[in-house]
Amino acid sequence: MLKEIAIRNFAIIDDLELTFSEGFNAFTGETGAGKSIILDAVSMVLGGKSDPTFVRDGSERAVVEAVFSCGDSMEIIQEILHREELLDDADFENLMMTREIRAEGRSIARINGHNVSLSVMHEIGEYLVDIHGQSEHLSLLNPRKHIHLLDRFASNQDLLKTYREKLKELQSVQHHLKLLRVDEEESLRQKDMLTFQINEIESAKISENEEDDLKKERDRLGNIENLNKYVRQSLQYLDGSNPEIPGIIDLLGLLTKSFENLVKNDGDIQMVSDSVFSISDQVNEVFDFLQRYQETLEFNPHRLEQIEDRLMIINGLKRKYGGNIPNVLNFAAKAQEKLSHLENSEEEIANLEDQEKRFINELSLLACKLSENRMSSARKVSHDIEIELGDLRMTNAKFHVSMTTRADENGLFNASGQPMAYNENGFDDVEFLIAPNLGEGLKPLAKIASGGETSRLMLALKNSLASADAIPTLIFDEIDQGIGGRVGSVVGEKIWNISQTHQVLCITHLPQLAAFFDVHFHVSKEVFDGRTRTIVQKMDRNSSIHEMASLLGSDTEENLLAAEAMLKDAESRKFKEK
Repeated sequence: MLKEIAIRNFAIIDDLELTFSEGFNAFTGETGAGKSIILDAVSMVLGGKSDPTFVRDGSERAVVEAVFSCGDSMEIIQEILHREELLDDADFENLMMTREIRAEGRSIARINGHNVSLSVMHEIGEYLVDIHGQSEHLSLLNPRKHIHLLDRFASNQDLLKTYREKLKELQSVQHHLKLLRVDEEESLRQKDMLTFQINEIESAKISENEEDDLKKERDRLGNIENLNKYVRQSLQYLDGSNPEIPGIIDLLGLLTKSFENLVKNDGDIQMVSDSVFSISDQVNEVFDFLQRYQETLEFNPHRLEQIEDRLMIINGLKRKYGGNIPNVLNFAAKAQEKLSHLENSEEEIANLEDQEKRFINELSLLACKLSENRMSSARKVSHDIEIELGDLRMTNAKFHVSMTTRADENGLFNASGQPMAYNENGFDDVEFLIAPNLGEGLKPLAKIASGGETSRLMLALKNSLASADAIPTLIFDEIDQGIGGRVGSVVGEKIWNISQTHQVLCITHLPQLAAFFDVHFHVSKEVFDGRTRTIVQKMDRNSSIHEMASLLGSDTEENLLAAEAMLKDAESRKFKEK
């Protein structure tokens, strides 16, 4: 419901804050006082069109802030906020919607402090308020919502939930089938390509470290002359084969003998002596290694050619399949997986086709049950609405719930076994049709006449579908247009009946209608500091009687008695209803 609204610098409203109640909130007041301006502000904060002329003269911007509790629409609103990444708190109680219009024409929309697009604000607004008048927020004029109203009236919610869960499973199966059902030529082409790629990689028999090892061997073979030179030189230094330079091994031999003698004379240097002997042993090991290494240093041009050829193969694979050997090996593994998948696709397709048939049969039964429930409820809705219209002096009006289907060879099967196009709601298209006057053909609600006739029709629809309508707040504007006092009291009683399950805001000029209020607001205007501004006053019972007397013509004693009688009559009828 709409709990609070704050309006600043909007048309002739300078600063207005209103707190609304559950039940029937009635607005009365002289023409031009600002009643419709308040509705314009509500419409704008729900995502309606803005106009810089709304900004009060002399102000830079107009701001409208409204606080809502979401009622039965909470779940769908949470889904929208989650989708838009605006859901800070999943357990929020109130929804703050703000609209700001700058004098230069720019408009800003916010929900719970977050900037949002107008489309998101409008989408959420449609689940919060229905404005019955000249407003785009009239949900009953949107054919897409008719099926949802009928489903709620038919108590199809659980059945729809099961249907939609099964539909998701079917769509998942169909998605996989679509991926698998490549044409035969494309499938063969893919198999041939994958087989070639796998064979090319596997026949090379590459290993992860092979490239580094080959490069090292290639570098060694390329430097074989220098390696031989330095190995010979090192051996000469060690074994003393160069007559000009004493050998290190011989010198170390002399050194070790000297230390043997030192240790005999001073045992404290045994540790140092051990180090000398260790160095001598290590040098001998180096000498042995160099001799063995020298035997491997044989120039082999054939081996060098083999290495270059092998590196060329590896580089070719790297260019084709991923830039390095691990990527090449990974490519081969994935290619093998794809090939296996393609080779098994025929069996998989057959299994998925069986699942598809089963889901289609199950969904067809669910869709038929949904359609059956809708058909039964449609007859009751039509009957109830025509009775409501008769009470509202539209005795000759006819109402019909149109249910149509469309053939589709890939669709679900109806009760006659014919395939029909389907969506998340089954295979029915639902639209409400009306013939307001005798002799006129049935027409869609969106094409009926506007004004009081439309408002009365909406009232009849809302009254009949009250249990199915999840929108928490209804606003009626100009519903008394073209009707008299007798019908006004009927309208007032029906609005009050609706207000038992919905919050209602109603602007009216008929005292017979206003008498059914739960809360009464009087809208007037005054001149302050040379500027006109709107004033809204919450009335007590006595003030309401005087206001209704004014609506009858003037605040005379006779009209006061008549107003009090209207109020007592409305109270007695309300008490009787309770």
